[in-house]
Amino acid sequence: MILSIESSCDDSSIAITKIENSELIFHKKISQERQHACYGGVVPELASRLHAIDLPNILEDAKPYLNKLKAVAVTNQPGLSVTLLEGIAMAKTIAVSKDIPLIPVHHLKGHIYSLFIGKEEILPLLVLLISGGHTQIIRVESLEKMTILATSIDDSVGESFDKTAKMMGLGYPGGPLIEKLALKGDENAFDLPVPLRNSPLLAFSLSGLKNAVRLAIESLGGADNLTEQNRCDIAASFQKAVKLHLIQKSKKIFAQEPIKDFAIVGGASSNLYIRGAYEELCQEFKKEIHTASLEFCSDNAAMIGRYAVEAYKKELFVDAYKIDIVRTKKQQAGMLL
Repeated sequence: MILSIESSCDDSSIAITKIENSELIFHKKISQERQHACYGGVVPELASRLHAIDLPNILEDAKPYLNKLKAVAVTNQPGLSVTLLEGIAMAKTIAVSKDIPLIPVHHLKGHIYSLFIGKEEILPLLVLLISGGHTQIIRVESLEKMTILATSIDDSVGESFDKTAKMMGLGYPGGPLIEKLALKGDENAFDLPVPLRNSPLLAFSLSGLKNAVRLAIESLGGADNLTEQNRCDIAASFQKAVKLHLIQKSKKIFAQEPIKDFAIVGGASSNLYIRGAYEELCQEFKKEIHTASLEFCSDNAAMIGRYAVEAYKKELFVDAYKIDIVRTKKQQAGMLL
């Protein structure tokens, strides 16, 4: 079995995955959303301190499996430096004390392998990754060959949802709150701009849309003067603009890429409105859509463990004494190899 650890942001998670058949044997995650909600976002130092408490507690629950480990895997990029180090410290300790291999895992590759938890991988694959830190379309040909076809030049989908919620005086995380409000709103109430609508650039950009939301809120007297219907209408209009932007750029890539399997992963992929739009797009282009189980869309160790199973077979190990967080600008930005 492989023990995997995820601590790239505000979720402490450990999983045990069987190497033979990729079966998820154990998985536990402790979210820090409640502790960070009052700040409107993740406070790195607080997250690090909570990981230092929660990870050992979860490891205690995984004790029955520790004598069966063949390797330990851990997220080492991208993410918050102070939180990544908590998971890495635990992984190094386990690897050295048990004399087993250590597998470093790119967090975004973990999200891609969330599709295959408990099942066989499907490759090649086109993937839309939408999360709190990233918005990318990736061509996945193998475990080691992944090519970014389009990426965000500023804000990510997840970040824009969080910031929109914050501007309306809502809580954190903003994604689920915006999606819930949008169900009761009129998506045509506000004429918000669709980013890069007339640009040939294969990229994503949401900072302009976020600013348009700010101006709409100010035109109504600010967050404190918004009615409940105002919030619902803004949420629905914003969500519609995000969807149109994603679909417009994805259409161009779909027209160029012959790969028939397409997937949506990442925390924001749990948005059912966006999922529905991509189901229609895949029907139009005769592609088969794949999505991760809702419980594995957000950050979790199960996806890290699933990637690690394939990495273990290829012996993609590192020296436990030398593993560290990745600090280059390109890799901190989440670029895949």
